Amino acid sequence: MSETILKESMGSSLRRWATSAGGITILLSVLVAFIAAIDAGPFVLVNAIVTGGMWALLSMGLSLVFGVMNIPNFAHGEFFLAGSLTAYFIFNPIRLYLRDNPSPFLSAFAPFLGIFAAIIVGMILGFLVEKVVFVQLRKRSREQWVMNSFLLTVGLSVIFVNSVQLIWGADFKGIPNYWDVDAINLFGVNLSVDRLAAFGLAAVTLAVFWYFMRRTQTGRAIRAVAQDETGALLVGINLNRILTLTMALSGGLAAMAGASLLFIFPAYPTAGLRPLYVAWYVVILVGLGNVSGAVVGGFIVALLQTLTSFYIGVGWEDVIPTAIIIVILIFRPSGLFGSEVKGIQEQ
Repeated sequence: MSETILKESMGSSLRRWATSAGGITILLSVLVAFIAAIDAGPFVLVNAIVTGGMWALLSMGLSLVFGVMNIPNFAHGEFFLAGSLTAYFIFNPIRLYLRDNPSPFLSAFAPFLGIFAAIIVGMILGFLVEKVVFVQLRKRSREQWVMNSFLLTVGLSVIFVNSVQLIWGADFKGIPNYWDVDAINLFGVNLSVDRLAAFGLAAVTLAVFWYFMRRTQTGRAIRAVAQDETGALLVGINLNRILTLTMALSGGLAAMAGASLLFIFPAYPTAGLRPLYVAWYVVILVGLGNVSGAVVGGFIVALLQTLTSFYIGVGWEDVIPTAIIIVILIFRPSGLFGSEVKGIQEQ
């Protein structure tokens, strides 16, 4: 009897999911990806999956900060840039050293050293932004919080961009690749080891982050603050610690994306602008503050960009996804997986 009830419940939940806006969109995306793979070749699907992993990382951090802290972080792209710069300044000297002093072990390990350092720098930067800026704002006023924090993040972005240009100039700082080895053939598609490694890092990070948020006490505390800040305080959660950790995690995720994609996005003062736009595409598409939806949205936006680039042209790569998002929001203002962000209606 209990097994029958369980099966009926699971079947009912599956039907509700399949008929929801988010479920329909996911099913349509899978169908479109399958048709495109048949028509254009599997490289379309493979490229969308590889790129989508990084967009998911970037968007997840942005969504986390909005969902937990109610901060529309328009300096999120600068965390991406910080990761790119850190990876460049650590890995590039090693790359030049390896030209004259070949070392298979160092060649394989050096990229991870640069990416790991970028994560640390991103987390430190997030920690400083929270302590220096938002803690002070929180002490003085919670009125018009969303608008004030938006203006602060825009100001931080301007300061950071101009500081980078003043200190390191406007030159492009990039690398041809992390691993100088032959491409790997996957389903008839030649993929560089750099792209595969970037996707692998993204997949592992997403899995670890999911486990952290769902299975650890700190992760559950973050979710509790996102749902009800006052209730979280009443049960003894240290709000300041959780908010600081949230901003640090967001910075670390964005910096990791920037470091992992250094071979595609070289570091220069405004390098974080396009990643910021893409992250906001995703966050708005799936619903403000929806962290798990941001993962799915990252892959959907990557698929739209890949198909647009192939069938229409690279110049339209961001135009078509934006147009589609606008149409979706006309009918679904709260996004595909629409969830209300705590307190935003009262701001």
